[in-house]
Amino acid sequence: MIPDTEELALIKGLGENDRKSIEKIYESNYGTIQSFILNNNGSVEDAKDVFQEAIILLYEKVNSGQFELQSKIKTYLYSVCRRIWLKRLQKMQRFGNIIEDAEELIPVEEDLDEQKRKEEAFQIMDKSLAQLGEPCRSLIEAFYIQKKPMHEIAEQFGYTNSDNAKNQKYKCLMRLKKLFFNNPKSSE
Repeated sequence: MIPDTEELALIKGLGENDRKSIEKIYESNYGTIQSFILNNNGSVEDAKDVFQEAIILLYEKVNSGQFELQSKIKTYLYSVCRRIWLKRLQKMQRFGNIIEDAEELIPVEEDLDEQKRKEEAFQIMDKSLAQLGEPCRSLIEAFYIQKKPMHEIAEQFGYTNSDNAKNQKYKCLMRLKKLFFNNPKSSE
């Protein structure tokens, strides 16, 4: 993946200690990290500490001259924060016997690769959804994203009953699947 110019500018700004770049990185990424830590036995304070540690690590890497952004900043920070948090949980023994050996943790590079693959798949899915058109896109979003029950979807889209809505959802899903898998990037 080739990072976009805005992300590269943020990294450059971070390296130059530009306050606006640091604030933008914080605003764009902290919420995800806080959610991850809160959902994994942590507190808001833990999230702040882990995120700050990850920012410092990123800052040091950028200033070492050996850092090359190969993913989105969000992906990189998430992977680093996840690794930091799992190590802390192990030290605090909140996982008990689940994590027995620190070496069993996935190396950051492999974690980053996995996050990049997921990110690319989400981008392909987003593109495929945009190509799907209406009413299929809205129907798929109503069911899978908004988690609406089928009888509400039938009413919203004007189908005579839930079974007709379910059949249409299935047809839309098959079209989406075809668009997704016919995308050149999805077969790499």
